[in-house]
Amino acid sequence: MVRIKLSVMMLLQYMMYAVWWVPLAAYLTNLGVDSTQKALILSSMAFGCILSPVVGMVADKFIASQKVLAGLNLINAIMLLGAATTNNPNLLFIFLLIAMLGYMPSWGITSSISMAHLSSEEFPKVRVFGSIGWVASGIFSIIFIRFLNIDFDGTHIPFYCGAGVSFIAVLLNLTLPDTPPPAKGEKVSMIEIFGLGTIQMMKEKNFAVFILFSFLSMIPFAMYYSFFSEFLLHINTKYISVTMNWGVLAEMGFLLLVPPAIKKFGLRKVMVFGLIALCIRYLAFYMGGVVNLSWMFYIGILVHGLIFGFFYVAGQIYIDKKAPSQLKSQAQGFIFLVTYGVGLLVGNLICSRIIEHYKTAADYNWDAIWGIISIMSVVLLVGFIIFFKNKKNFLNVINE
Repeated sequence: MVRIKLSVMMLLQYMMYAVWWVPLAAYLTNLGVDSTQKALILSSMAFGCILSPVVGMVADKFIASQKVLAGLNLINAIMLLGAATTNNPNLLFIFLLIAMLGYMPSWGITSSISMAHLSSEEFPKVRVFGSIGWVASGIFSIIFIRFLNIDFDGTHIPFYCGAGVSFIAVLLNLTLPDTPPPAKGEKVSMIEIFGLGTIQMMKEKNFAVFILFSFLSMIPFAMYYSFFSEFLLHINTKYISVTMNWGVLAEMGFLLLVPPAIKKFGLRKVMVFGLIALCIRYLAFYMGGVVNLSWMFYIGILVHGLIFGFFYVAGQIYIDKKAPSQLKSQAQGFIFLVTYGVGLLVGNLICSRIIEHYKTAADYNWDAIWGIISIMSVVLLVGFIIFFKNKKNFLNVINE
């Protein structure tokens, strides 16, 4: 029963976000938002990660994690309703910023709740339901477009859908197994008040390298994560959400492969495989445009799960094993701050400038854009291989 509840928790948590995030860039394009505003609105998620370590500290020391999660989802639901009711870019940014300040810490909290009640080997089997929820969010698009004959992608309707799922999640969160703060009653330092207790772990060189490359990886990652729906809009894709969700559908299988892959190859190699997949994605996008073979775009879409599972989820497992018990929620929040917070913010700003640079009066030069991101990905891969060392404790990290 506990595993079922945790699985449903993951499903709803990622469905409530994917339903509006996936087509957001297309929606902003339809609103006529300029490139700077677009980058800021798309970075609302990144700004939201600022509170992830702080909320993690609260869950570590003061309030049971399931109660913290319910509160976060309630904030998210109310703000998404606000986002659905405005076409003003400034108000939209404010609503989504507050929504993400509530939502983004939930990724670290759901991970720490799951790992508190499951082994590391079982965690990916529950986390995969987050991918199922992400894919299932595409059902909203199909229902509105095919059965109700109402435009969905590129409209405000996805915000209403996200709010509805969020309210349902609040009710479920209150039934989750009790996950009391593991460090309740312990003295709180000034660093922990700001949720940055994990910084002390960066004294270890290899851990610092891991954090650095996790941050850098988000620069090329952002071009797909934040702006790919804009690319699909420009090539006249009808079902944008469904098209992108093919990658998350494949993610389900890749996530289940993470534990056996770590056992067989070791954590370092698994993360290298994830970065190799990142290179394959953008080379596929580049070649698909150069040789005019649109089916190659699906290669880049389908390897999304390999990138996410083998690099980012494997990184969460690494974080969980490295962090002491009193820092586990903070550590999960910290890695989300580094990646989906600061990393995605920087990535969005850089990628928006690249797109703007290659925008002409007639169209966008997507071949040049994908070529530049491909080069970035290859440099990132080579740097990670050189600097992230293969220490003994990585080889059997799940069984430690």
